[in-house]
Amino acid sequence: MNLQPIIRILSQPLLVILLSIPALAQHTQQPAPTIPSSGSAGLDEYRMSRIAIYVDDFGQLARYREANAALAPPAANESRVIFIGDSITDYWKLPDYFPGKPYINRGIDGQTTPEMLVRFRQDVIDLHPKVLVVLAGTNDIAGVTGRASNEDIESNYASMADLARAHGIRTVFASVLPVNNYAPDSAESFALRPRSRILALNKWLKNYCAKNGPIYLDYFTALVDDRGMLKRALSDDGLHPNDAGYKIMAPLAEKAIHQALAENKAR
Repeated sequence: MNLQPIIRILSQPLLVILLSIPALAQHTQQPAPTIPSSGSAGLDEYRMSRIAIYVDDFGQLARYREANAALAPPAANESRVIFIGDSITDYWKLPDYFPGKPYINRGIDGQTTPEMLVRFRQDVIDLHPKVLVVLAGTNDIAGVTGRASNEDIESNYASMADLARAHGIRTVFASVLPVNNYAPDSAESFALRPRSRILALNKWLKNYCAKNGPIYLDYFTALVDDRGMLKRALSDDGLHPNDAGYKIMAPLAEKAIHQALAENKAR
Protein backbone atom coordinates (compact mmCIF):
# COMPACT_ATOMS: atom_id res chain seq x y z
CA MET A 1 0.00 0.00 0.00
CA ASN A 2 1.36 3.41 -0.97
CA LEU A 3 1.21 5.64 2.13
CA GLN A 4 2.83 8.70 0.57
CA PRO A 5 -0.45 10.41 -0.50
CA ILE A 6 -1.90 9.88 2.97
CA ILE A 7 1.23 11.19 4.64
CA ARG A 8 1.21 14.16 2.31
CA ILE A 9 -2.42 14.97 3.17
CA LEU A 10 -1.82 14.68 6.92
CA SER A 11 1.39 16.68 6.85
CA GLN A 12 -0.10 19.71 5.11
CA PRO A 13 -2.19 20.94 8.11
CA LEU A 14 0.76 20.28 10.40
CA LEU A 15 3.00 22.35 8.14
CA VAL A 16 0.51 25.19 8.18
CA ILE A 17 0.42 25.09 11.99
CA LEU A 18 4.20 25.06 12.30
CA LEU A 19 4.55 27.96 9.88
CA SER A 20 1.92 29.92 11.85
CA ILE A 21 3.60 29.63 15.25
CA PRO A 22 6.05 32.57 14.81
CA ALA A 23 3.26 34.79 13.52
CA LEU A 24 0.99 33.83 16.40
CA ALA A 25 3.75 34.44 18.91
CA GLN A 26 4.44 37.82 17.37
CA HIS A 27 0.74 38.69 17.42
CA THR A 28 0.23 37.72 21.07
CA GLN A 29 3.43 39.26 22.41
CA GLN A 30 2.56 42.35 24.43
CA PRO A 31 4.61 45.49 23.88
CA ALA A 32 6.65 46.73 26.79
CA PRO A 33 4.65 49.17 28.93
CA THR A 34 5.38 52.78 28.22
CA ILE A 35 4.08 56.25 28.98
CA PRO A 36 3.90 59.44 26.94
CA SER A 37 7.05 61.52 27.22
CA SER A 38 6.81 64.60 29.40
CA GLY A 39 9.83 66.17 27.75
CA SER A 40 11.78 65.78 30.99
CA ALA A 41 14.09 62.76 31.21
CA GLY A 42 14.08 62.64 35.00
CA LEU A 43 10.31 62.88 35.23
CA ASP A 44 9.87 60.22 32.55
CA GLU A 45 12.12 57.86 34.48
CA TYR A 46 10.21 58.53 37.70
CA ARG A 47 6.86 57.94 36.02
CA MET A 48 8.10 54.69 34.46
CA SER A 49 9.12 53.51 37.93
CA ARG A 50 5.51 53.99 39.06
CA ILE A 51 3.70 52.17 36.24
CA ALA A 52 2.67 49.34 38.59
CA ILE A 53 1.08 51.91 40.90
CA TYR A 54 -0.75 53.69 38.09
CA VAL A 55 -2.08 50.40 36.71
CA ASP A 56 -2.77 48.34 39.85
CA ASP A 57 -3.58 50.89 42.59
CA PHE A 58 -3.79 54.40 41.18
CA GLY A 59 -4.76 56.04 44.45
CA GLN A 60 -2.42 53.79 46.48
CA LEU A 61 -5.26 52.68 48.73
CA ALA A 62 -3.04 49.88 49.98
CA ARG A 63 -0.64 52.34 51.64
CA TYR A 64 -2.84 53.14 54.65
CA ARG A 65 -5.49 50.41 54.49
CA GLU A 66 -4.14 48.40 57.43
CA ALA A 67 -3.29 51.48 59.50
CA ASN A 68 -6.82 52.79 59.00
CA ALA A 69 -8.33 49.46 60.05
CA ALA A 70 -6.24 49.50 63.23
CA LEU A 71 -7.15 53.10 64.08
CA ALA A 72 -9.77 53.42 66.80
CA PRO A 73 -12.70 55.78 66.25
CA PRO A 74 -12.08 59.25 67.66
CA ALA A 75 -12.93 59.71 71.32
CA ALA A 76 -15.87 61.90 72.22
CA ASN A 77 -13.68 64.92 73.00
CA GLU A 78 -11.00 64.23 70.38
CA SER A 79 -10.29 66.89 67.78
CA ARG A 80 -8.87 64.57 65.14
CA VAL A 81 -7.08 66.21 62.22
CA ILE A 82 -6.06 64.51 58.97
CA PHE A 83 -3.14 65.86 56.94
CA ILE A 84 -3.42 64.69 53.33
CA GLY A 85 -0.92 65.46 50.61
CA ASP A 86 2.17 64.38 48.74
CA SER A 87 5.77 63.83 49.83
CA ILE A 88 5.92 67.17 51.66
CA THR A 89 3.26 65.82 54.00
CA ASP A 90 4.49 62.21 53.87
CA TYR A 91 7.96 63.23 55.11
CA TRP A 92 6.57 65.47 57.85
CA LYS A 93 6.95 63.64 61.16
CA LEU A 94 3.87 65.16 62.76
CA PRO A 95 4.42 63.82 66.31
CA ASP A 96 7.74 65.70 66.45
CA TYR A 97 6.10 69.02 65.59
CA PHE A 98 2.68 68.53 67.21
CA PRO A 99 3.43 66.40 70.29
CA GLY A 100 0.41 64.83 71.92
CA LYS A 101 -1.98 66.04 69.22
CA PRO A 102 -4.42 63.66 67.47
CA TYR A 103 -3.02 64.62 64.08
CA ILE A 104 -2.85 61.81 61.53
CA ASN A 105 -0.54 61.83 58.53
CA ARG A 106 -2.02 60.54 55.29
CA GLY A 107 0.53 61.94 52.87
CA ILE A 108 1.92 59.79 50.05
CA ASP A 109 5.12 60.51 48.19
CA GLY A 110 4.59 61.49 44.55
CA GLN A 111 0.83 61.92 44.64
CA THR A 112 -1.32 64.38 42.75
CA THR A 113 -4.82 65.65 43.54
CA PRO A 114 -6.67 63.05 41.41
CA GLU A 115 -4.90 60.28 43.32
CA MET A 116 -5.90 61.89 46.60
CA LEU A 117 -9.52 61.99 45.47
CA VAL A 118 -9.42 58.25 44.77
CA ARG A 119 -8.51 57.54 48.39
CA PHE A 120 -10.44 60.42 49.93
CA ARG A 121 -13.17 58.27 51.44
CA GLN A 122 -10.83 55.68 52.88
CA ASP A 123 -8.14 58.04 54.19
CA VAL A 124 -10.27 61.02 55.22
CA ILE A 125 -14.04 60.54 55.47
CA ASP A 126 -13.99 57.11 57.11
CA LEU A 127 -11.54 58.31 59.79
CA HIS A 128 -14.04 60.95 61.01
CA PRO A 129 -11.74 63.92 61.50
CA LYS A 130 -13.01 67.30 62.58
CA VAL A 131 -10.48 69.09 60.38
CA LEU A 132 -8.70 68.22 57.13
CA VAL A 133 -5.46 69.93 56.09
CA VAL A 134 -4.71 69.62 52.36
CA LEU A 135 -1.25 70.38 51.00
CA ALA A 136 -1.13 69.41 47.33
CA GLY A 137 -0.74 70.67 43.79
CA THR A 138 3.02 70.81 43.29
CA ASN A 139 3.13 67.39 41.61
CA ASP A 140 0.09 68.24 39.49
CA ILE A 141 1.93 71.29 38.18
CA ALA A 142 4.98 69.14 37.47
CA GLY A 143 2.87 66.64 35.51
CA VAL A 144 3.71 63.60 37.60
CA THR A 145 0.49 61.78 36.60
CA GLY A 146 0.15 63.59 33.28
CA ARG A 147 -0.39 67.14 32.17
CA ALA A 148 -2.86 69.04 34.32
CA SER A 149 -4.03 72.61 33.88
CA ASN A 150 -4.57 74.83 36.86
CA GLU A 151 -8.29 74.53 36.17
CA ASP A 152 -8.01 70.73 36.52
CA ILE A 153 -6.27 71.11 39.87
CA GLU A 154 -8.80 73.67 41.05
CA SER A 155 -11.66 71.30 40.24
CA ASN A 156 -10.04 68.59 42.34
CA TYR A 157 -9.62 70.99 45.26
CA ALA A 158 -13.29 71.94 44.98
CA SER A 159 -14.31 68.27 44.95
CA MET A 160 -12.34 67.65 48.14
CA ALA A 161 -14.03 70.62 49.79
CA ASP A 162 -17.47 69.43 48.70
CA LEU A 163 -16.87 65.91 50.03
CA ALA A 164 -15.52 67.20 53.33
CA ARG A 165 -18.40 69.64 53.75
CA ALA A 166 -20.95 66.90 53.11
CA HIS A 167 -19.47 64.94 56.00
CA GLY A 168 -19.13 67.79 58.48
CA ILE A 169 -15.35 68.13 58.11
CA ARG A 170 -13.78 71.58 58.15
CA THR A 171 -11.18 72.02 55.41
CA VAL A 172 -7.88 73.89 55.47
CA PHE A 173 -6.28 74.43 52.07
CA ALA A 174 -2.56 75.14 52.28
CA SER A 175 -0.81 77.15 49.60
CA VAL A 176 1.53 75.43 47.19
CA LEU A 177 5.07 75.91 48.46
CA PRO A 178 7.71 77.83 46.54
CA VAL A 179 10.63 75.90 45.06
CA ASN A 180 14.24 76.81 44.34
CA ASN A 181 17.20 75.76 42.22
CA TYR A 182 19.90 76.45 44.78
CA ALA A 183 20.64 72.76 45.40
CA PRO A 184 22.91 70.84 42.99
CA ASP A 185 20.14 68.48 41.84
CA SER A 186 17.17 70.84 41.99
CA ALA A 187 17.23 72.26 38.47
CA GLU A 188 14.74 69.80 36.95
CA SER A 189 12.17 69.86 39.75
CA PHE A 190 12.42 73.66 39.73
CA ALA A 191 11.87 73.87 35.96
CA LEU A 192 8.82 71.61 36.16
CA ARG A 193 7.11 73.98 38.62
CA PRO A 194 6.91 77.45 37.06
CA ARG A 195 6.52 80.22 39.60
CA SER A 196 3.73 81.78 37.58
CA ARG A 197 1.59 78.64 37.92
CA ILE A 198 2.26 78.36 41.65
CA LEU A 199 1.29 82.00 42.18
CA ALA A 200 -1.86 81.63 40.07
CA LEU A 201 -2.96 78.49 41.90
CA ASN A 202 -2.36 80.07 45.29
CA LYS A 203 -4.35 83.13 44.26
CA TRP A 204 -7.24 80.89 43.24
CA LEU A 205 -7.02 78.92 46.50
CA LYS A 206 -7.12 82.09 48.58
CA ASN A 207 -10.15 83.43 46.68
CA TYR A 208 -11.93 80.07 46.77
CA CYS A 209 -11.49 79.84 50.54
CA ALA A 210 -12.76 83.37 51.06
CA LYS A 211 -15.91 82.67 49.02
CA ASN A 212 -16.66 79.08 50.03
CA GLY A 213 -15.66 78.60 53.65
CA PRO A 214 -12.41 76.60 53.79
CA ILE A 215 -9.51 78.23 55.60
CA TYR A 216 -6.52 79.37 53.57
CA LEU A 217 -3.17 78.43 55.09
CA ASP A 218 -0.43 80.60 53.62
CA TYR A 219 2.86 78.73 53.83
CA PHE A 220 4.17 80.41 50.70
CA THR A 221 4.67 83.89 52.17
CA ALA A 222 6.54 82.51 55.18
CA LEU A 223 8.90 80.37 53.11
CA VAL A 224 9.66 82.52 50.04
CA ASP A 225 12.81 84.63 49.66
CA ASP A 226 13.33 87.96 47.92
CA ARG A 227 13.87 86.16 44.60
CA GLY A 228 10.49 84.44 44.77
CA MET A 229 12.01 81.07 45.62
CA LEU A 230 12.01 78.73 48.60
CA LYS A 231 14.54 80.08 51.08
CA ARG A 232 17.85 78.29 50.72
CA ALA A 233 18.13 77.45 54.44
CA LEU A 234 14.67 75.81 54.52
CA SER A 235 15.26 73.01 52.00
CA ASP A 236 18.09 70.65 51.14
CA ASP A 237 16.78 69.73 47.67
CA GLY A 238 14.87 72.82 46.57
CA LEU A 239 11.46 71.14 46.86
CA HIS A 240 10.94 69.58 50.29
CA PRO A 241 11.19 71.52 53.54
CA ASN A 242 13.87 70.44 55.96
CA ASP A 243 13.51 70.62 59.73
CA ALA A 244 13.88 74.40 59.70
CA GLY A 245 11.14 74.65 57.09
CA TYR A 246 8.73 72.40 58.96
CA LYS A 247 9.37 74.40 62.14
CA ILE A 248 8.05 77.49 60.35
CA MET A 249 5.09 75.61 58.88
CA ALA A 250 3.95 73.91 62.11
CA PRO A 251 2.69 76.98 64.02
CA LEU A 252 0.96 78.27 60.89
CA ALA A 253 -0.83 74.94 60.52
CA GLU A 254 -1.73 74.94 64.21
CA LYS A 255 -3.25 78.41 63.96
CA ALA A 256 -5.37 77.39 60.95
CA ILE A 257 -6.51 74.21 62.71
CA HIS A 258 -7.55 76.16 65.81
CA GLN A 259 -9.53 78.54 63.61
CA ALA A 260 -11.28 75.63 61.92
CA LEU A 261 -12.12 74.01 65.26
CA ALA A 262 -13.46 77.30 66.63
CA GLU A 263 -15.71 77.68 63.60
CA ASN A 264 -16.92 74.12 64.10
CA LYS A 265 -17.97 74.94 67.67
CA ALA A 266 -19.69 78.11 66.55
CA ARG A 267 -22.03 76.17 64.28
